[in-house]
Amino acid sequence: MLIIPIKEGENIDRALKRFKRKFDRTGVKRQLQQRKQFTKPSVERRAQIQKAQHIQRLRDAEEI
Repeated sequence: MLIIPIKEGENIDRALKRFKRKFDRTGVKRQLQQRKQFTKPSVERRAQIQKAQHIQRLRDAEEI
């Protein structure tokens, strides 16, 4: 459970913005989206490999 202390005289919009930012950092929303539909382990592995290849290409391009 997220607790956002509201400071004296603080605007409620600002406190709501802090709550949203903190909620996004927890990763709950991302986890719920992943659980919504099943992805085969082979598809997940392939996506991880492709992501790693992309990052490696970027790092190689930086070195040159």
